[in-house]
Amino acid sequence: MELCYQLPVLPLDRPVPKHVLSRRGAISFSSSSSLFGAPDPRQLSQRRGAISYDSSDQTALYIRMLGDVRVRSQVGFEPERRGSHPYLGVDFRTLHSRAESAGSIPARRVRRLFSFQRHLLSSRLLRGAPHLNPLHILDEDYCGQAKCMLEKVGSWNFDIFLFDRLTNGNSLVFLTFHLLNQYGLIELFQLDMVKVRQFLVLVQEDYHNQNPYHNAVHAADVTQAMHCYLREPKLAQSLTSFDILLGLLAAATHDLDHPGVNQPFLIKTNHYLAALYRNTSVLENHHWRSAVGLLRETELFSHLPAEDSLSIERQLGSLILATDISRQNEYLSRFRTHLDENNLCLGHASHRHFVLQMALKCADICNPCRPWELSKQWSEKVTEEFFHQGDIEKKHKLEISPLCDSEANTIASVQIGFMTYVVEPLFAEWARFSDTRLSQTMLGHLGLNKASWSAMDPEASGSSEEGESEPGRATEEPSSRALSQGSQES
Repeated sequence: MELCYQLPVLPLDRPVPKHVLSRRGAISFSSSSSLFGAPDPRQLSQRRGAISYDSSDQTALYIRMLGDVRVRSQVGFEPERRGSHPYLGVDFRTLHSRAESAGSIPARRVRRLFSFQRHLLSSRLLRGAPHLNPLHILDEDYCGQAKCMLEKVGSWNFDIFLFDRLTNGNSLVFLTFHLLNQYGLIELFQLDMVKVRQFLVLVQEDYHNQNPYHNAVHAADVTQAMHCYLREPKLAQSLTSFDILLGLLAAATHDLDHPGVNQPFLIKTNHYLAALYRNTSVLENHHWRSAVGLLRETELFSHLPAEDSLSIERQLGSLILATDISRQNEYLSRFRTHLDENNLCLGHASHRHFVLQMALKCADICNPCRPWELSKQWSEKVTEEFFHQGDIEKKHKLEISPLCDSEANTIASVQIGFMTYVVEPLFAEWARFSDTRLSQTMLGHLGLNKASWSAMDPEASGSSEEGESEPGRATEEPSSRALSQGSQES
């Protein structure tokens, strides 16, 4: 027997029905690594979706990226097609998945080697000997290595890929919780540690880890970069604890429930999110609404006055919306004007918030400023995501988005253009604002990484140099192709 139903439409002031909570795992610790004894994460991802809100902020729509859900025999689901385009019947959560051969072992299960302790524990179980602690979150040796890495979480060379392996795919949960605790925010704002853990686990679950780039590891990387910026002298001396809390939450949730395709793709396929947000900052609005949904669902700030909770939600949205690369020139011009006139006063709340917006924008696209070993991995991942979107567009005879055609672009050409027209102008102004060792380090890595890509693709290097030779072009008018790339990278 087939059971079909639509996810409920609820006013914001009504409690979420129990059957919705139980299906979404909202009241259980549903870690992707069974951190709290949860079921298989793939089952959770099939049961759960993100929360979004309509443009008037009056109605909560419990929706997946696919819209309504069909549940078959309490096992699987079948997406209901929306609009007229056939692509809308494709599950965004499996968009970037690779088919596994029959009998093959999932990559997640072999991603890290068994430690000696786990081997010893398994041996004891096979012999029938009981083990003393049945609730191991991590093997002690892996946990110890992860703790050692967290001691250097403020280093710009922090290897988020290694940290993700050491935490068994829970880098976003562990790193964000550590930072909230390190800054004393949990105690200061009297946050319930159980709710904090629950919120972070749900945030991590709502990232699509099948995406090569826009996944929970990227969110953890941006959060770590944001921490580095918050420690810069100008910010550390001026930001309040409230500012720091907002900055960390915005970094952790800035790409929440990202489908792995860009805004133009959603618009030209008539996706319902594009209609919901009227083709304006579609992804950023959805990331923000999804984050607000999880805050309310976990009641993380329910103990605070209602005005404070609403203020957090509004300012969180302002930060996340600033990552919309289509507004890059707007923010960059305003930042440059402030610096030219030397009128940034961090004693004013509005100026501090603007600096937080710029810091999040830098953190979001800082990959080209990382050491080559890390930057190269990110470049390959984001380009893989671009090219996969291009392949989908070819398949359905859509216009191929800029930089998404694997036959016309290379990783080197994509990265050189992005560095030239988007990254360099932003980080040059950030270095004017915060002329520190970190800023110089980032610019140094950026120059070296650009040179490395140029050596791989001399033609791309030559075309970018021609663009830079035109006065003001690199800083004032980033090409539409570069902005399109930034739209996906952000």
